[in-house]
Amino acid sequence: MNYQFAGKVVMITGGTSGIGLEAARQLLAQGAKTALIGRQKEKGQMALFELASYADNVCFIQGDVSSVSQCQEVVEKTAAQFGGLDIVINAAGIYMEKIIGEVTEDEFDHIMNINIKGTYFICKSALPYLRQRGGGAIINVSSDAGINGNCLCTAYCASKGAVTTFTKALSLESIHYGVRANCVCPGDVDTPMLKQQLAEANNPEEYLRDMASMYPIGRIAKVHEVAHVICFLASDQASFVNGAVWTVDGGLTAC
Repeated sequence: MNYQFAGKVVMITGGTSGIGLEAARQLLAQGAKTALIGRQKEKGQMALFELASYADNVCFIQGDVSSVSQCQEVVEKTAAQFGGLDIVINAAGIYMEKIIGEVTEDEFDHIMNINIKGTYFICKSALPYLRQRGGGAIINVSSDAGINGNCLCTAYCASKGAVTTFTKALSLESIHYGVRANCVCPGDVDTPMLKQQLAEANNPEEYLRDMASMYPIGRIAKVHEVAHVICFLASDQASFVNGAVWTVDGGLTAC
């Protein structure tokens, strides 16, 4: 479906890989001007190379969302680059698999700073720009772990649970300015983050088979399947969707 993003300006944290990069590809194909936000310049350059056919409408802005000042800076730079801001997608995130007894304070702070603190302060920084355009949309990427919780990743679950609840609370405030806020909660997705997780397993093939077997649909998600939902929530076709927690997990959280 064509959601008609011509004239819309989008910023995507975590936009240089995985779900964020695929969302950028789909939005650009439908006319959006898109800023990819990421920490690593090399990954930003690789993402721009992949999106070279949209070169006039895409840029990379280096920034670390765990820094409040850099959250403000990347929002300002996006608005300056494209003349405003209409849609914010917070896809930046990290995963950590450790039992609670092994998690250090530094590790806990690191995952919280990226997954929830970054999401929170990107939204805070972006809201004035969205209001200037008469409204807009915010889509925060959480996780199935932010709904039910998962075994062996308490810190990750805490961070994503915070993203889920924050998004619902934000939607009640932001809608007064015409800004819809919604949350997408994927299960396991075939992304570079998952590949890193598999690489750390003793038997990656068995680990992946066991992972896929947990899903009623019989497999993990493909990245474009999550990006499609993000694009819908960003579009005017979702004009009455606000405060939603949208699962994209093949039925996992229905079990």
